[in-house]
Amino acid sequence: MNSYSSLVQYNRHCLQQGISLMQCLPPGSFRRVDAPVYESSIGEHCRHIVEHYLCFLAGIPDERIDYDARQRDLRISSDLDFAKAEFERVCSELDEIESENVSLSIKMAGTNGTEEGSPWSRSTIKRELQYLQAHTIHHYALISMIMRIQGIETDRALGVAPSTLRHHMDSNMSVARES
Repeated sequence: MNSYSSLVQYNRHCLQQGISLMQCLPPGSFRRVDAPVYESSIGEHCRHIVEHYLCFLAGIPDERIDYDARQRDLRISSDLDFAKAEFERVCSELDEIESENVSLSIKMAGTNGTEEGSPWSRSTIKRELQYLQAHTIHHYALISMIMRIQGIETDRALGVAPSTLRHHMDSNMSVARES
């Protein structure tokens, strides 16, 4: 499997983690906010994640991805079944990307969201898949923290970068060999 295929598969894996997470949430936890401890619900983080993927997928045909143009569809953050369906849809659509080498223009608010503060940058599909993976893991770390605060058991690997997981595994193997 080449690195591009691996990136697509890892992004699908990350999205599947979100689907699995949503399937095990107790009633009410998806939309629960406990301000001031955390002011964004698990659902809001899920919406934010999937809408980045939706912007990515929608922008590929025009070679212009505007992450600032998210729809902010409140159904994703409030309706657990709808959110799962959106995650599943993105998983399917990732497999339909035809080329990794398409040159893209990317826009994402870097400062105050004005045109001058958010210039278009050059990128590729492969680079954006790397970004989306890291972005998703970052939000899973926040979701994992929210779940623990709510008293919900979560996989300790949720929200941890693959390189960190490998490092922990290598460190544990080194300690086991020394014993």
